[in-house]
Amino acid sequence: MFSPRALDDDLSAVRDRHAPGSPVIDVDAEFETLPPAAAEDLGLFVDDLDPASSPTEWLPDDAPELLRQYAGPAFTIGLPGAGTVLRTTQTSPQAVLLKRRAEGTPDDFLAFLIADRLVQVGIEPAPGTVASPAASNDRLPETFLPFFGPRYADLDAAVRRPDGAPDASSAFGPTDVFQVATALFDAWIGLYTRDVFASWEGEFPRLFDAWTDAGERLEGRLADLPGEVARGETAFPSATEYACSAVRHGLDLPAPFAALDTAAYRDRGAAYAVKWAEKTFASMAEE
Repeated sequence: MFSPRALDDDLSAVRDRHAPGSPVIDVDAEFETLPPAAAEDLGLFVDDLDPASSPTEWLPDDAPELLRQYAGPAFTIGLPGAGTVLRTTQTSPQAVLLKRRAEGTPDDFLAFLIADRLVQVGIEPAPGTVASPAASNDRLPETFLPFFGPRYADLDAAVRRPDGAPDASSAFGPTDVFQVATALFDAWIGLYTRDVFASWEGEFPRLFDAWTDAGERLEGRLADLPGEVARGETAFPSATEYACSAVRHGLDLPAPFAALDTAAYRDRGAAYAVKWAEKTFASMAEE
């Protein structure tokens, strides 16, 4: 099911700099969550396995089943929304996994996705940005769940029961909270990685060009994103996902998303994300 992937020279150089020793592995399967039996086979490619679990108290009662499974004690890797290439902190060293769908991804963009995950391996987040008391302080969390930790319940309340809502409820459900959490986590990581990508213009031109091209493809819709939401053409969680994906490219974001493209978010992390959600969804409820 797993096989090591040969890397081109530019990707090998990125790995040597940011993620020395991290295996890059092709997975002969398409998955959202890698099941325990398969995940354990990763032990053949790494020095150690370090399965993680999260307290059930972090999750609302109606949390999506895949999120509940991921939080449970069984060794589980990956969540919906993780994309074609994912990184796991549950191996030592951290591993980068390519899903089967990578076979249909353009070569240069796929190379950028791999490089992005390798850069993430080497990032050390600012102290106090990750809410989980069990998360390592010297590496980025694998997913949004350890990032928010016990504050995921606060995010759920902010999205689904915002202050100011006439009936203390909203049209958003648990999958919307999941989508917003994924987006906010993606934006926070982008605040760390984008300066690295921007520095590659002369050194790794293929990767720099792929990063630039991906940003240009996002830029067209950003300015009118609030209008799409107001006209009911785009749901707010989807708009949040779109805007947050642009953070890693350093693009200008419209309000209220521009508040996520700040040093304050980079340095405060989960607490800032929850506060942003509380203010934003409360404002929407009052309209």
